Amino acid sequence: MASRTYSIPNLLTYGRILCVPLIVVCFFIEGKLDSSDFARWIALWIFIIASITDFLDGYLARIWNQTSNIGRMLDPIADKLLVSAILLLVAADGTIAGWSLWAAIIILCREILVSGLREYLAALKVSVPVTRIAKWKTTAQLVAIAFLLAGPAGDKVLPYTTEMGIVLLWIAALLTIYTGYDYFRAGLKHVVDEE
Repeated sequence: MASRTYSIPNLLTYGRILCVPLIVVCFFIEGKLDSSDFARWIALWIFIIASITDFLDGYLARIWNQTSNIGRMLDPIADKLLVSAILLLVAADGTIAGWSLWAAIIILCREILVSGLREYLAALKVSVPVTRIAKWKTTAQLVAIAFLLAGPAGDKVLPYTTEMGIVLLWIAALLTIYTGYDYFRAGLKHVVDEE
């Protein structure tokens, strides 16, 4: 059991969780430095590495037959911690503001609601598979966050980096609404059946 706990796929997941405080530190450094571009680029690279581990941990666990309960539990938690923390950070520093905050709120609310439903369904021993459109949603979300992390530093290299991030965030939010509804429709059937 201990060998599964410390398998490479699980170590990648633990590493993704550790990326969250590192990105937070970059934002604190950004606020203290006169030139904040360096801290934003470091945060972006940490996020890119974390995103790669998100793909690798599940892939390696499957091909090496190293799936584990702790991996199944921590993988979605690591994803939600990473996305939630970054959305809060870019909202706090003003990268997203005004109406764009609603896109972040939609994404965060969906994550909480789906987590609650998933926990309830797990108690009923019901699993709802991830759809292809949910994977597109995740991809749009990750790319949006990458653009938003680059933010003002990225605007100096590629004009409208922040604006592209905001557009992609809205696309991710719309896909989030659709996939959240789809997930709830599938899950609600089991909830009603239990009544």
